[in-house]
Amino acid sequence: MSLRSFFSQRRQASANKRRFSGNHSPHCPPPKKRWRDYVMRFLIALVLLLSAIWLLMAIWYQFGTSSPVTWIVALVVIGLLVPLLSLKYRSKLMHKMARKNHNKMPSLAKVGKWLMGGYALVWTLGLLWFFSIEPKQDRNWQPEVSQVLSYTRDANNPDLVTFTNVRNFDWHTDEDADEHWETRTVDMSKLSGIDVTNSYWMGPLIAHTLVSFRFEDDRPLAFSFEIRKEEDESFSALAGFFRRYELSLIGAEERDIIYTRSNARGEQVYLLPISHLQQHEVQALFESYLKAADELNAEPDWYNTLVSNCTNIIFYMARIVSGDRLPWDYRIWVSGWLPNYLYDVGMLDAAPESSAQPWSMEMWYERTHINPKVRDFNAPFATYDNNDDNQSSAFSQQIRQGIPIPPLADSQAEAEASAKSTAKASDE
Repeated sequence: MSLRSFFSQRRQASANKRRFSGNHSPHCPPPKKRWRDYVMRFLIALVLLLSAIWLLMAIWYQFGTSSPVTWIVALVVIGLLVPLLSLKYRSKLMHKMARKNHNKMPSLAKVGKWLMGGYALVWTLGLLWFFSIEPKQDRNWQPEVSQVLSYTRDANNPDLVTFTNVRNFDWHTDEDADEHWETRTVDMSKLSGIDVTNSYWMGPLIAHTLVSFRFEDDRPLAFSFEIRKEEDESFSALAGFFRRYELSLIGAEERDIIYTRSNARGEQVYLLPISHLQQHEVQALFESYLKAADELNAEPDWYNTLVSNCTNIIFYMARIVSGDRLPWDYRIWVSGWLPNYLYDVGMLDAAPESSAQPWSMEMWYERTHINPKVRDFNAPFATYDNNDDNQSSAFSQQIRQGIPIPPLADSQAEAEASAKSTAKASDE
């Protein structure tokens, strides 16, 4: 074999090796990409962009726009991400530079690996930092969330529960109120039902959800999971994704916690009595609130707009009590549609009046709308005395006008059968 033939074969073997291994010289353009390659590149770019946005928003909500930390992290992330995402558009330039420098320029693959490794390191450190942020109890809280709900049980009768820091404010406007934190004792053996209140403050999809427990011989007691805002804070749904607000559990008189929404703030409020429940289910849900109070007192927790908000926390607790009677549904995360969900699963009696036709969902919204019922109700008083118990009872009675209050079911079989019958009727 001649020397010329030998080198010719070596060059051909080298070219074949580069072709099959995917390492292309500057003089040999890469093969044409298939559509799967473009889809994969798009998905990778999308993940990188979304992860960068998440990290930058987390930094922004924790430190603010004026903090040097925010700007430094933003510059680092952008400095890594921009060349990484534009790397494929610089391939021709890199090949030209490689030819001029006799292949001494680093390959695109190597540059991409360094950029990807740097971004992955920064993002991982950001993720570790984010999950290291701990909620606190000792901040400068706004007055309506300044106290923590706690309770004790009677040693001789565990059904007697005495709450401390039950809120009973006199609201003049949505920002002006006379503060009153009270002690109140209730008898769990006298629990007679549950009402769910939805207060719409930003369109038909978003509502704040409260739960009121009725008693046979006493006025209702309302519970509400809320963000614990500091003095200089206002609510932001986006900020709720980034550990910006602690979670609080408020126990309150309805004259306070519902009045402030229907009258002081002008939100549209609906009160829905839950049907087909047994007393042990009502008591079990009440116990769940006691447990939640214990847990928040022992260790504060974060509010989360998606997974730990005023609606789905209630659903988690209620599902432990009622199980499959409350199936999973997307409306658990769209709080404004919670009444429709309750209607469809048979928890709102389809025929609350025995001689009347079953109520449609539109009828439920019309009858349970409490704003017209309490438009002239005057909650603030010149003096604060024991007569406020009567005023609280009067408000609770007024918001239930025209709403039939369902009795408790005698057995599980009766409750489940009635709920299924109601759900079937609501579909017709």
